[in-house]
Amino acid sequence: MTLDPAATDTTDVDSAITAQTPPAARPVSVWATAQSAPTAQRRGRYHPDSTAHPAKMFPAIVQHAVTTYTRPGDLVLDPMCGIGTTLVEALHLGRRAVGVEYESRWAELARTNIELAREAGIDLDANVYHGDARKLADLIPAELRGQVSLVITSPPYGDSLHGHVRANRTQPVLKSNHRYGQVLDRGNLANVGLGRLLSGFTKILAGAAEYLAPGGYVVVTARPWRQHAELVPLPAHLFTCAELAGLVPVERCVALLGRLSEGELVARSSFFQRDFIVKQRAAGLPMHLIAHEDVVILRKPEKSVSSLELKRFQREPKYRPASFWGTGTGVGKEPEGGVAA
Repeated sequence: MTLDPAATDTTDVDSAITAQTPPAARPVSVWATAQSAPTAQRRGRYHPDSTAHPAKMFPAIVQHAVTTYTRPGDLVLDPMCGIGTTLVEALHLGRRAVGVEYESRWAELARTNIELAREAGIDLDANVYHGDARKLADLIPAELRGQVSLVITSPPYGDSLHGHVRANRTQPVLKSNHRYGQVLDRGNLANVGLGRLLSGFTKILAGAAEYLAPGGYVVVTARPWRQHAELVPLPAHLFTCAELAGLVPVERCVALLGRLSEGELVARSSFFQRDFIVKQRAAGLPMHLIAHEDVVILRKPEKSVSSLELKRFQREPKYRPASFWGTGTGVGKEPEGGVAA
């Protein structure tokens, strides 16, 4: 599905957005980003400890976004960079990179992965800052404002999708690396309810918009998850976050998490996904494995907003999911127990 105004008859859109096209070829709506396994995609570019992160983005997703929405030498930002996948792949494609990471463990690992890129002969600017992405202005140098061509990031969503397991026939299944940071750390957006997650992410988008050049793009990957058997449509909520942050939606695409083979999609699912689906089906819920990631693509308007509007965006919005989806769906309420599925 595409919302690209240049491909429609729509006349009530920003003329600057309609007139301009991405620097690369026009993107397709379905991205074939799992033709090789994630392990193969990361081989040789990432420190072995990188496998411990509970929510790594597929390198091929970053490669597609960077190639489509930037030119060599452009600056790419990831305000929630984890192990630095966005930064590493941007560097290998000839772009500069800057990232922010809340957890010190992953921030240090992202720096290590950047060093591996440097050892491979890549001599481009790249930095990782440790801190809360809701306070980007306090973390990223002011001279980079208006210089970023592309923001790539992903909010946290349901821990049933992630992690590692150890199992045999004599002992219970042991899970590891299946949660973000300390569970009681309420500063981590992965450990709060849906309303606070969306409010915090809106503030991150608003902060990132200050560093975007006019007309710059934002690519956000996300998946829905189940909360007490009810679907939480996170990708759809992101459009409201974007509007509150002063960004304009231009596309909604799909990044495949399975391999295309002779007209069929071969799933690449984790133990957590399979285990969750099996249990839900046993309970009578007709659920299926997730085979794609939604990709929400936004753009900063060419026309700058007023200082008053910027101040409004920087205040953390009181995001109310129920106002977007209406009442009675269940997803407008703060879910119990955080965002875990």
